[in-house]
Amino acid sequence: MGFLDGKVALVTGGGSGIGRGVVDLFVAEGAKVGVLELSAEKAQNLRDTFSKDDLVVIEGDATSMADNDRAVAEVVASFGKLTTVICVVGVFDYFTELPALPKEKISEAFDQLFGVNVKSNIMTVKAALEQLIEHEGSVLMTVSNAGFYPGGGGPLYVSSKFAVRGLITELAYELAPKVRVNGVAPGGTITELRGIPALANEGLVLKEVPDIEGLIEGINPLGFVAHPVDHAWAYAFLASKERCPAVTGTIINADGGLGVRGMTRMAGLAQ
Repeated sequence: MGFLDGKVALVTGGGSGIGRGVVDLFVAEGAKVGVLELSAEKAQNLRDTFSKDDLVVIEGDATSMADNDRAVAEVVASFGKLTTVICVVGVFDYFTELPALPKEKISEAFDQLFGVNVKSNIMTVKAALEQLIEHEGSVLMTVSNAGFYPGGGGPLYVSSKFAVRGLITELAYELAPKVRVNGVAPGGTITELRGIPALANEGLVLKEVPDIEGLIEGINPLGFVAHPVDHAWAYAFLASKERCPAVTGTIINADGGLGVRGMTRMAGLAQ
């Protein structure tokens, strides 16, 4: 018996990073999984790794309503239903603060970043809504430590993650009692999170930032450098109605304890 037997999930951005960690765990724990993935290379890797009996890959853009509709249709055609939506797809502003934002690029950069980090979530849930209501399923969105504290990005990224917090709250209210809506807020994690074209940083990859592990380790009380697999069980728990039937509108902070850093010294016995 798997932890997620009977669940059928659609994961956006499941080809790498936290999304891939979620996909790996969900399949291992008995779920059937569909992945909406923009990268043809990552999509092929998923096909090469998993059986068609367990996973279906839809190449497409999570910011496209048509692609979301197609992804839901293919998942239902493959596995008979859809019970769980997991929105992981995201992009980063690479700490571009307001003084460094070119005036002529603000509108374009805002649209690109909010399109992926916020709008895509709305579109994916909308596409899946009939299935979610019918099967009394659940929605999981990906926030960030930047959705709670400053400095986890520039104003575009931070405000986008605060917006996801608001979206979780509103949809948990709107979709109750049929659909539970929750989130996971990872802290600094070694992933392939990329930038956006408008800021000319789309070629950057988070895991390649110099001394990224040292930076992450030094800012949270647990001294913990997270990798995608470290967050996957938080999503699995929230996806399991059998384990948390009364949980909705909740966000699990998986950030190494940033909320308890302390004012006078870093929290912890090692100080």
